Amino acid sequence: MTSQAPSMTDSRERALWAFPFRPFFLATAAYAMLTLLGWLGMLLLGWPLAGDFPPMQWHSHEMLFGMVSAAIAGFLLTAMCNWTGARPLDGKRLQALFGLWLAGRAAMWLSGTLPHAVVALIDLSFLGAVAVCAAFVIIRAGNPRNLPLVLVVTLLWLANGLFHAGVASGDAALLRGAELGTVGLMVMLMVIIGGRITPAFTRNWLLRQGKDPAVVRTHPWLERATLMSTAALIVLLLAGSPAPVLAALAALSGLANLMRLAGWAGWTTRREPLLWILHLGYAWIPLGLLLMAVGEATGGIAPTAWLHALGPGAMGVLIIGVMTRVALGHTGRELILPAGVAVSYGLILFAALARLITAVGGLPWQLGVSASSAAWVGAFAVFLWHYAPILIRPRADGRPG
Repeated sequence: MTSQAPSMTDSRERALWAFPFRPFFLATAAYAMLTLLGWLGMLLLGWPLAGDFPPMQWHSHEMLFGMVSAAIAGFLLTAMCNWTGARPLDGKRLQALFGLWLAGRAAMWLSGTLPHAVVALIDLSFLGAVAVCAAFVIIRAGNPRNLPLVLVVTLLWLANGLFHAGVASGDAALLRGAELGTVGLMVMLMVIIGGRITPAFTRNWLLRQGKDPAVVRTHPWLERATLMSTAALIVLLLAGSPAPVLAALAALSGLANLMRLAGWAGWTTRREPLLWILHLGYAWIPLGLLLMAVGEATGGIAPTAWLHALGPGAMGVLIIGVMTRVALGHTGRELILPAGVAVSYGLILFAALARLITAVGGLPWQLGVSASSAAWVGAFAVFLWHYAPILIRPRADGRPG
């Protein structure tokens, strides 16, 4: 009896479900485009997608809990295997988790026809499952250092619940608080994870180039000050603290993040796009925080400016930057950006800049939003074009994963 070699389709299917980053990075890019097009369809064509949600909040919810949460799941559940040596979530277990994410997105797109309680129950299941999976891996591996990340994901799940509660009750203040809290928690994740991977990747690259990695500096006191000031800002923002207090703390957090970034010697990576995109992406965090400080202190800047710096800016740029690097390293490929992918970096940076300029009144709203949206969709389309084949194929080095 002769054994039949697995077909190409079988091999690709097994590869797709071999590691969390594979399906979730594909979903992140596809949904980044789809949710933006859905929002524009509601605004310009009157599509009845939002149900009980105000269209702007439907848009922000799906960007945060649809797109960004998929990216968080893909990165976190993959990175934890490196940090703990645990087996990755794969096969049917990964398919089940991905199914929860997909069901949540379907429920939100059908929110105009489903009872809101059903939409909320389905949508809330995903982040709860991610938190449980991550906690199980960390506790089983005896790796308590990473438990704060599980706490942040759990708080994101709670913020999503408050988001739905605000919609169901018609409580605009609760809805706004949940939205701001979600942005704050995602900034906290970027500060934690960005502060871990960006200097480490930069040192490793400099070492491979035969250069001195000691130019990348981190200081324990600055790390603590950055994390504590950012966390305190989130708490006081949600507590409705007076504007002068928020301005002072936002300025402190912004300056701490800026000093932290300067220590990572990003200028040394100008010839390595896989690295300078991470530095540029992180730079949007202090920019957003300092814009908040100026806005709270003077009232002279649109209150949405800092949100767009942290949203399309920090989140959008860092997500593309991290996905392009992780997808190469974890599929056994050289850490060399594929030809043409740098276009996605330029487009995502343009999208973030155009949206910020529009928010502060530098561009007419329709022109600015249209330009930003087109660049945003283009950035993720370029990523999918180049990286979908990488993410659905087996590792280039023949190893499992």
